[in-house]
Amino acid sequence: MTKLLLASAAVATVLVLSQPSKAAVIANLGINPSSAQGDFSNAPGGGAFEDQYTFQLVGGPLFLTIGSVTNTFAAPTDFITNFTAAVWTTGLDGIINNADDVAVIGPVNAIPCVQAPQCQFAAGAALLSPGNYYLEFTGVAGGTSGYGGNLATFAVPAPVLGGGLPGLIMTLAGFLGYRRWRTA
Repeated sequence: MTKLLLASAAVATVLVLSQPSKAAVIANLGINPSSAQGDFSNAPGGGAFEDQYTFQLVGGPLFLTIGSVTNTFAAPTDFITNFTAAVWTTGLDGIINNADDVAVIGPVNAIPCVQAPQCQFAAGAALLSPGNYYLEFTGVAGGTSGYGGNLATFAVPAPVLGGGLPGLIMTLAGFLGYRRWRTA
């Protein structure tokens, strides 16, 4: 009987440990999400989770991308352990959470909020090229844990022709040429 109980316990342990985390695409934030369009939230409940929010950047040439996430917990049991945030490309195959994905922001570990007690926060920013991306949040949620945040993208204008050091040199040369012409 003891052997049967030990064998049953071993099988139950293997089944519990082999359970995958709750990986899911929660929402599509759309094309070039603004701060109004990029709001998200989820309540993963208890246990391990891996949540993704997809978005696409079109146009460009570059986009300033800023994302943040917060977990405010009233009860200590709602704390999210190992809470991380990241932004990934979908890689060449376009499949989310695949071997060719590349992290472009993070992963960033959540830290305590500065002004609010019982709060964790993670944020990041990057200049991204047009393409397909996803936000990813992972952790082990306790109790009735939940999080919310925002993703905002802003198109960065193309460089102005003649800007920078070459433009400055050309402007200076033109000014010196003008002065010589006026004094001659």
